[in-house]
Amino acid sequence: MNPYHSKPNTFVNHVHLHVQNLNRSLTFYQEMMGFQIIEQTDKQAVLTANGVTPLLTIEEPEGITPKESRTTGLYHYALLFPTRKDLGKLIIHLLQAQYPLQGASNHGISEALYFADPDGNGIEVAVDTDPSTWRTETGEIDFSNNGPMDVEGVIAEADGESWTQIPEETIIGHLHLHVADLEKTKEFYRDGLGLDIMFDFPNQAVFFSSGGYHHHIGTNIWNGKNAPRPSSNSVGMRYYNLVLPSEEARKSVVAKLEALGYPVTEENGKCFTEDPSGNRLYLD
Repeated sequence: MNPYHSKPNTFVNHVHLHVQNLNRSLTFYQEMMGFQIIEQTDKQAVLTANGVTPLLTIEEPEGITPKESRTTGLYHYALLFPTRKDLGKLIIHLLQAQYPLQGASNHGISEALYFADPDGNGIEVAVDTDPSTWRTETGEIDFSNNGPMDVEGVIAEADGESWTQIPEETIIGHLHLHVADLEKTKEFYRDGLGLDIMFDFPNQAVFFSSGGYHHHIGTNIWNGKNAPRPSSNSVGMRYYNLVLPSEEARKSVVAKLEALGYPVTEENGKCFTEDPSGNRLYLD
């Protein structure tokens, strides 16, 4: 198992999305991306890569409205693939299908492809580089090595193999959120949840992680400082699951959040809270 996405680290393992048309979304997630369904009702489906572990839930609520621009909420969720070969096969598949792509980057820490689902929910598909290359001489994660992806090189890794389904080892690598205020965001994720700040770009973005990973949660104010929250019935993220190391750790986090003024509510035995920008999470 990926050491950065297993206990005793804190990490994201599931994202629940609102979509406008469940059947349209299932066509994309099953036929284009190769997910499997493990649970389905008329208005909701739970998707998996390995047939067992839920990664995404897509829901079509009553009265759903299109994705709103310039608000807080989901920037993208990142699917972490096990190999460059898998990423190469997906790139070929998407190009052949003429699916619209938004970008392809080499961040030094990872190689990443960007696009969106039919509702505009942002998706990153990434492959991490060797962790031994992530840090500067002073031991800090090096986020400065950014450039275009060597797309031809990644495609060559596919070695002529066709895309058939999403790799079974796929996990949620990280979550990147639009927020309204970076200082309040740091208070919530660092002081409340206990995550480490890995990157702090003033007036732009802050990345958080656990266990030395480059980032499990990314946040930015690119939709504007004090950006409004989206309407509750708009397309976007309903909530995400944040896995904590233990029950004791969860109790500690709940106490810290409540002391900071962030309420934690229990729904069907699950603890939910919201960051200062209204991004909702389940403390798993």
